[in-house]
Amino acid sequence: MKCFVRLTKYITVLLLALTIGLAAGCNLSKEGVILAGSTSVQPYAEILAEEYHILYPEKVVDVQGGGSSAGIAAAESGTADVGMSSRRLKENEQGLWSVEIAKDGLAIIVHPENPIDDLSLTQVCDIYSGKVTNWREVGGRDAAIHIIAREAGSGTRSAFMDLVMGEVRISPRSIILSSNGAIRLLVSDDPSAVGFISSGLADHSVKSISLDGVSPSRENIINGSYTLFRPFLFACNAPPTGETKAFIDFILSSKGQQILLKEGLIPAAEGEKFE
Repeated sequence: MKCFVRLTKYITVLLLALTIGLAAGCNLSKEGVILAGSTSVQPYAEILAEEYHILYPEKVVDVQGGGSSAGIAAAESGTADVGMSSRRLKENEQGLWSVEIAKDGLAIIVHPENPIDDLSLTQVCDIYSGKVTNWREVGGRDAAIHIIAREAGSGTRSAFMDLVMGEVRISPRSIILSSNGAIRLLVSDDPSAVGFISSGLADHSVKSISLDGVSPSRENIINGSYTLFRPFLFACNAPPTGETKAFIDFILSSKGQQILLKEGLIPAAEGEKFE
């Protein structure tokens, strides 16, 4: 009898897992659209989901974080309908369907009381590699630099490595945090800290510094004079249909792009639709 009960429970759990797995595919979500991935993209996706729900109260969009690599893996496996990424797809991820919903600058941030307003890319690289350890070495106060970085697998970290560090590794002395919001909070509380976050998420609590004399403004990102920017991508394991397609169509529409523009992002070059 006990064996039969255990077997029944096992079959029930197995059927439940299969049901969840089938319902979570890119085109098969029954309860709504599930997004997962980049914590840079996440707050903007949440705003878009709220606006979408206002227009269509019966439709549900669930937005979760986890990082770009986790989001892409979720899209590949069908655990999420859409994987959000703040980096370009790697060679082994090219089989995914993807679309760029916007561009975002990568801001180097310090505490508002830090007198440093401008650094060169070389200086930023030297700071993050541990070659420069005191703000005095780059024209600031005599204080040790507290390096704050994102975790491995983060699209923000991947973009920073590609655009700033190249083959140089980030110092093991750096403090590793798991979201843009956490980095912003820590930098806002530490006059000796430096971090990098989505420029659209930088607010009055921190100071975004210029790089080689160029500020991370929208205009400078568009004209290419500010070189630290990356794409915000949505990825699926197949061309989206149904509710997933409808939500992405909304984001790529004039209304969706205006929302992203208002929130500080650079709209996609073209509102590309798909069949």
